[in-house]
Amino acid sequence: MPVEQVLTPIAAWLNSVFAAFDYSITLLIHKLYEWGGDFMTKIMELISLLGWKGAFLILLSLTLIFFKKTRRFGTAMAIGLAVGVLFVNIYLKVVVARPRPYTHEEYAALWALVGQNVESDFCFPSGHTNAAFAAMVPVFILGKKRWSWLALLFGVLMAVSRVYLVVHYPTDVIGGMITGTVAGMIGVLVSLYLPKVWYRWDLLKKKAEEA
Repeated sequence: MPVEQVLTPIAAWLNSVFAAFDYSITLLIHKLYEWGGDFMTKIMELISLLGWKGAFLILLSLTLIFFKKTRRFGTAMAIGLAVGVLFVNIYLKVVVARPRPYTHEEYAALWALVGQNVESDFCFPSGHTNAAFAAMVPVFILGKKRWSWLALLFGVLMAVSRVYLVVHYPTDVIGGMITGTVAGMIGVLVSLYLPKVWYRWDLLKKKAEEA
């Protein structure tokens, strides 16, 4: 599917300066295919699906908001996701307008190996990775560190899956990690300054009283 495209200055700079880095890291991640073959591809597709349009992460944040004990997590996650989507998907991707790696000849063979997944928008930064970190960084910050680091692991796995499927360059997912982390931290900060009554409101108790 290689095609010639006119690049924006930013996209051209990314493709030029980081060409060797992006390709070498992509090849390294594709060692996973050598070890796991199509089974590994299915795992990566499943992980990637969890970031599709942020649907799973949005549903998770809303579920956590519903319960009083987890409302701070859910609130920070929801705010982080909103900030991340506005900045990345609506603004940054459009401004940079970097074409997907599978549109370039050197990535075509790798892309063919892993199912030829096609995305409809531009690729810098990674929206999936941005959403994963925007949602999981609040969990890491607000949660107990003995288990909350698993949230960051989810974000890293999301980033790896996107490179593995050849729908993103490594620099795309690094960009997504950065923007998602910033968005997640904004979510945490805003959640800390919301009125305390928001966190005291018990939806389940109210429903029980109404019943």
